[in-house]
Amino acid sequence: MRSSVSKVVALAAAGALALAACSSDKSSKGAANETTSDGKVIIDTFTPADQSTNLQTNAVTKIISDKFKIQFRWQTTTYDAGPAKEKRQIALASGDYPDLFFLIPWIDAFTQAEVLKLGQQGVAVPLEDLIKQNAPNIQKVLDSNKEYKEMATAPDGHIYALPQWADCFHCTYPDKLWINSSWLKKLGLQVPKTTDDLRKVLEAFKTKDPNGNGKADEIPMTTDVQDSSLIAYLMNAFAYDPVGANNGVRSLLTLNGDKVVTPVTSDAWKEGLKYIHGLYKDGLIDQAAFTQNAQALQAQGNNPKAVVLGSVPVLWPGIFVQLDSKDGRDKQYDAVPPLTGPEGKSYTGYNHPTSTGYTFMLTNKASKEAQVAAIKMLDWIYTDEGQEITNMGPEGVGWTKPAPGDVALDASTTPLYKPKQDAPKNISWGALGQYNNTLAYRNAQVVPKDIYTGAGLERRLWEATKQYEGHVDKSQWFPQSFMWPDPSLSGEIATLQTNLNNYVNQNQLAFITGSKNIDTDWDAYVKGLDSTGMPRYLQINQQAYDKYKSGSK
Repeated sequence: MRSSVSKVVALAAAGALALAACSSDKSSKGAANETTSDGKVIIDTFTPADQSTNLQTNAVTKIISDKFKIQFRWQTTTYDAGPAKEKRQIALASGDYPDLFFLIPWIDAFTQAEVLKLGQQGVAVPLEDLIKQNAPNIQKVLDSNKEYKEMATAPDGHIYALPQWADCFHCTYPDKLWINSSWLKKLGLQVPKTTDDLRKVLEAFKTKDPNGNGKADEIPMTTDVQDSSLIAYLMNAFAYDPVGANNGVRSLLTLNGDKVVTPVTSDAWKEGLKYIHGLYKDGLIDQAAFTQNAQALQAQGNNPKAVVLGSVPVLWPGIFVQLDSKDGRDKQYDAVPPLTGPEGKSYTGYNHPTSTGYTFMLTNKASKEAQVAAIKMLDWIYTDEGQEITNMGPEGVGWTKPAPGDVALDASTTPLYKPKQDAPKNISWGALGQYNNTLAYRNAQVVPKDIYTGAGLERRLWEATKQYEGHVDKSQWFPQSFMWPDPSLSGEIATLQTNLNNYVNQNQLAFITGSKNIDTDWDAYVKGLDSTGMPRYLQINQQAYDKYKSGSK
């Protein structure tokens, strides 16, 4: 971060230990322009990085540094969303924030309310003129993708931050259940189709020793707090459970015609919670499912003594088991299509767009030169070449051109690139660079036909997701990502969202675990929603939806 005391700079260049002295020009407008001795503009950049990534020595950092004459001064956070967001907020509150926030949607992206606030405070720099003058590829996407433009443009007409755009097909339908097909086969069971079927399968997993070790160590169903779609997957057999637009925070809103409503007070929702409670009470859902972290779930899935997981409701199997594991246990899991409930309902959540939140924000600490260099860098990332290199690394190292006979993920598409499975670490920016990750681009990836290999994962997810695609009721889907609240209400709606989500989550968990009785305490729960602000929350969102439908902000 930039210090308010001095401009003395100590830098590490990609592939080098140190740089010579830096220079600093102060213009009458904007922040100081800092440059290295070889003329590169210095950009203070706040970003998450995983344990295997060193952004200072990263191959993509070097490519971009040379191509756009940028010297990044990184301040990194972890991939743990809580600490990453906290560190971001501390930086803003202290006033010691960077030139550029370069974030990842599912870790620490800004919300609409945060973008509005920072834009109104003058912290976030409007990007629309920078884009028009320096970024033809970004401008082309804004002009051709109506939904992306709606997401990017605030009610006052400014673009204070850009979201990513990633047409991730399997992420569009995130409420999946992965079940141990080997156990089904051993016990002579079929893939469950109804909620009653699932209960019978889980009971068999618990009592009939499907892993064959003579111990009652099987866990019929579990998950982890960060990745769970347990409630959503099961609830969708009773009532449509909306995905939401805040990276892992479920929405509380659906549509009934053009009326904004909430499903969490309905009789169908109550019945869904009763069903989940019944599974939990009978030991068919692991108690740890509502408390354990991702590492604990992986430890269960990779238990060296035995395969113990019967089913896991998460987005993809790599969350709970090591892919290409030595004993092949990862190959045992297949997706279960949406269940049908007692009233014949069979929904699945719809996550559109699949990248939510705002991840590229230039601040008023950035010099004009830094702003131009950063937007030109991002504009290159919007190209196929930029996607290939930032997502996978240099050609020949992280990916290759297709060979004769290679088949794209979508067989009707001409293959464009082939990821290398033996690629070294620290050669790409991965999820940092998914800004114009269109369906056409993703479908052009070469993927082997064997879906149970690590290389075939994308096809495995593609084929699994096809089973969910037809279960979306788009008439109930609330287009939250494309709607901006009244700027004057952004603080109020952010508070309401937090309070209501906490209230619903706490009460759902209490009903499921039995610390509250759903028959005797349901009315009090519904009444409490009113006092927590649900009527006002619905009113604000109704107003925003009406404006959206009318074509105005």
